[in-house]
Amino acid sequence: MGYTGKAVLAHFGAYRPDQITTSLCRKYVTNRTADGKSQGTIHTELGHLRSAMRFAVKERIIDKAPSIERPAKPTPKERYLEKEEIAALIDAASAPHIALAIHLLFATAGRIGAVLDLTWERVDFQRGIINLRLDDSNTRKGRAIVPMNSGIRAALQTAHDAALSDYVVEYAGGKVKNIRKGFEAACRRAELDGVTLHTIRHSSAVAMVSNGVPLEKVAQYLGHSNVAITYQTYARFAPDHLQDAAEILDFVQIREA
Repeated sequence: MGYTGKAVLAHFGAYRPDQITTSLCRKYVTNRTADGKSQGTIHTELGHLRSAMRFAVKERIIDKAPSIERPAKPTPKERYLEKEEIAALIDAASAPHIALAIHLLFATAGRIGAVLDLTWERVDFQRGIINLRLDDSNTRKGRAIVPMNSGIRAALQTAHDAALSDYVVEYAGGKVKNIRKGFEAACRRAELDGVTLHTIRHSSAVAMVSNGVPLEKVAQYLGHSNVAITYQTYARFAPDHLQDAAEILDFVQIREA
């Protein structure tokens, strides 16, 4: 909210909620598009404005929320990385905390917020698990408890031996708030285009599903509370997905029989 609010307030800040119109929203879309912002970014920014207005109604700050017109949500990108590309991305990271964050993102299939919030007390080397959950967390996004593989265990052990703070991903002895610049620089050095931080989580899910991990397990690993979301997004990557249905529609076998 704080990040997108900078752009939203520059355009809407001088208006009362009841003065926000469809034409004003469309002008915002035109201006942000001219600034080179993607349709997805603009959709998110106006969505945050809509959420703020609805919150204001709920808190009785205003009587009525204005209608916020947004551009259509773009079709999700299908970009995902193979294991070799993930390894190249880690190697291309110029700072240890960026490399560790990328490794954790792939190994846990977690979101960046969960990885940057991770503290050593929730890394259990004896049991071999990583707990991405926060006991007092108010986040809407699900977080999971996942096992360590040998690669991330070794990376975590190295980081733990040199730790200067309670946070797993740290810089200069403090918590890291954002790795976007370092991540984008690593992508450029690894010559990977169209890759975002969320691409890594998506890549983790695709890797599990395409190698035959049941979708119910993948849902648990991703922290999805509703397995239907996992099926909707990742079922098509399963090696045998719909194969039985395709066999039923094979008329050549019928003729030969």
